[in-house]
Amino acid sequence: MRFLITAVVAYAAYLVLTIGSGTVVLWSREELIVGAVFAVTVAAILKNRFIGRDLRMLNPKRWFTFLIYLFPFFLAMAKANIDVAYRVITGRINPAIVRINPNLKNDMSLTLLATSITLTPGTLSVDVDEKTNELYVHWINVDPEVLKDMPRDYHPVCNGFPDWARRIAG
Repeated sequence: MRFLITAVVAYAAYLVLTIGSGTVVLWSREELIVGAVFAVTVAAILKNRFIGRDLRMLNPKRWFTFLIYLFPFFLAMAKANIDVAYRVITGRINPAIVRINPNLKNDMSLTLLATSITLTPGTLSVDVDEKTNELYVHWINVDPEVLKDMPRDYHPVCNGFPDWARRIAG
């Protein structure tokens, strides 16, 4: 089952990347054959890595929740862009590495959170403590008052991203 799902996803990704390259619908016959060969090869190599131990990420509800999550994520990213531009212009920065404990239980949700933090300007996921699942984040402007509540309160660093990661991949 994992092999088949991985092959179908790899083939669909290949087709999207090569759209408009031929005359058979939107692809050439050779392109369709090469895509199938690549998809089978990728599936043979990555079937256990792509899907993982369980199939929970194939649930359409999780994908729909992820699509909804993109709206608050892009809003937070826009706010962070403005904040970073302000800090660059004024020079008012107080960088530090802070430790947050998002209370996420699996690798998929922790990866989603770390990626969201890294994609947001002004923050960068630096390390993960694998025993406690605490995340170390470089933050461009750390308020000393906020540091008192670390690692319990993660909202000043990453808003509600852990809550969304828990809903999507938890």
